[in-house]
Amino acid sequence: MSLAVVASRALSGLQAPEVAVEVHLANGLPQFNIVGLPDTEVKESRDRVRAAILNSGFEFPARRITVNLAPADLPKDSGRFDLPIAIGILAAAGQVQCPDLARYELAGELALSGQLRAVRGSLAMACQARQAGKSFILPRASAQDAALVHAGQVYAADSLLQVCAHLNGVQSCELAEAATVQSFPSYPDLADVKGQQMARHALEVAASGGHSLLLVGPPGTGKSMLAARLPGILPELDDDEALETAAVQSLGSQGFQSGSWRQRPYRSPHHSASAVALVGGGSDPRPGEISLAHKGVLFLDELPEFERKVLEVLREPLESKTIHISRAARQATFPADFQLVAAMNPCPCGYMGQPSGRCQCTPEQIARYVGKLSGPLLDRIDMHVQVASLSAAELSSADAGETSAIVRTRVQQSRDRQLHRQGCCNAQLTVAELTQHTHATDEALSMLAQLLERLGLSARSYHRILRIARTVADMEGVQRLERKHMLQAIQLRRSGLTL
Repeated sequence: MSLAVVASRALSGLQAPEVAVEVHLANGLPQFNIVGLPDTEVKESRDRVRAAILNSGFEFPARRITVNLAPADLPKDSGRFDLPIAIGILAAAGQVQCPDLARYELAGELALSGQLRAVRGSLAMACQARQAGKSFILPRASAQDAALVHAGQVYAADSLLQVCAHLNGVQSCELAEAATVQSFPSYPDLADVKGQQMARHALEVAASGGHSLLLVGPPGTGKSMLAARLPGILPELDDDEALETAAVQSLGSQGFQSGSWRQRPYRSPHHSASAVALVGGGSDPRPGEISLAHKGVLFLDELPEFERKVLEVLREPLESKTIHISRAARQATFPADFQLVAAMNPCPCGYMGQPSGRCQCTPEQIARYVGKLSGPLLDRIDMHVQVASLSAAELSSADAGETSAIVRTRVQQSRDRQLHRQGCCNAQLTVAELTQHTHATDEALSMLAQLLERLGLSARSYHRILRIARTVADMEGVQRLERKHMLQAIQLRRSGLTL
């Protein structure tokens, strides 16, 4: 006698395959085997499932049981398979009778008493269940997050006994209600930053066009404050973006917190982070910082202090907006549509060019410090902006700047123009689309061509300057790129470091 019970995998990203749990009861000595590349945690489910079935008042079959986790070449981990395995055994033994069992997705870890415990990745699995058109039964502790998936049918259960009662038609489980979330997320306000008009303008350009940004300046000038305020001036996430972001976060080690619903991610890993921590990986690939920052901001402070090989892994994701992780037995693709904001000092001590004359760094030391960053990586960062230090008089006299809400309104208007014209933000334009939508005057293009020769700019820099200039023009609400837009874009591109 055999029966198939479907459970979502959802550990390899949003498009992970489903896993069929096949339970076969064969005559012979009592034995409980799990096959299909289970890890230690899944193998231990034999004891949890047996105890949960008995403590819930059911009879555990005194026959040989084989649980096949298909496909056999896909590694299985975590305790989320406990509930599907238990229901499969009870259904095969005739203790659960549900003619439409195949329309349900099941996931949950079982305690020895039969109670259900929360599982990781519930929101991502709920996305898979909705796409498959199936109902999803989850532990109550995980069901609130999963219920954020619109048009999905998510049931909350407290125990194995409750799930069996639902499947047998005795008493239905409650439909889970989405967690209550605030109408608009709270972010640090841009009004907290005094002065720094150039840097504030660069931040608004970055938000308007989706551009990456490098802030260069001495310690204490507000580089980290500026970076932390970028999410607050970005447009609000729509339903699909919020769901996609939350689903990726639910796959991380910390899981998804309902309080961060619709909030753009802000990730700031320490400079000691490894390449695997940044891009994801492991024997069973998990998303890294760049994927957890999907649709949000990845801030790398003290950029030259990161290991060079760690930074080099950012090259492809910065342009492709995805990350492909390959292992001997597993391949995974995670989304990585993030905005990179980086910060660094101009020299090892950080005070080069300051009137105080504190900097004693030699030209060789400065060259070695800046040389930690490769040219190809710097070339992929759209804007390089100098953040100057403010005097005590400037700090005490500077009035509070515009609030994030005011700036966000302008950013939204600029984004709307871009979406109406080309369907994406300017930073995502291909070369062909850029040529089509540039609309630059002959004077502006002629000046840029001259600078290309004089400054030795790469073709990538040329196109990035065009994208920035297109954003500056969109912020002004004009269609034609003029000479002033090109000059401003060049200034934003080259004011921090000389490439």
